[in-house]
Amino acid sequence: KLNMASFDSVSRVDFQEIDNAIANALREITNRYDFKGSNTTLERSEKVITIVTDDDLKLSQVNDILISHFVRRKLDPLALGKKDKEKAGGDRIRQTISLVEGIEQDIAKKITSEIKSSKMKVQAKINGNELRIDGKKRDDLQSAMQLIEDLKVGIPVQFINFRD
Repeated sequence: KLNMASFDSVSRVDFQEIDNAIANALREITNRYDFKGSNTTLERSEKVITIVTDDDLKLSQVNDILISHFVRRKLDPLALGKKDKEKAGGDRIRQTISLVEGIEQDIAKKITSEIKSSKMKVQAKINGNELRIDGKKRDDLQSAMQLIEDLKVGIPVQFINFRD
């Protein structure tokens, strides 16, 4: 049996780092002059971040602050998935942001079909919400990683369990 090299392509989030980013973002909001007297909250429960604030302008600023703290903590802002906005009590706005974890079927299928049509000497198998990429040569696997990164699938993707 030929020795196969492989790696897993996954989309995972580090909740501890996300909580650190949220705490730092909150600290910045509390100290900012333009948020004085504003009743702005930012919290995470499971895979959802909830922002409640006064108006669209502040909501947009909170989103920018959150993204900047994600980036500082080496978290991919693409992990901040679908955003839903609604009215909250007392003229306020609530936004929920779902955190992306796992590679959804449609994205996984797009990646596997791109790999097939690229004629690379690797196989991609969907394994739950992750992908396993197998090939004979390390170079082929590295090309596959590059291809996946270049696809810009809209979610953060990491490569783990690299085996030669």
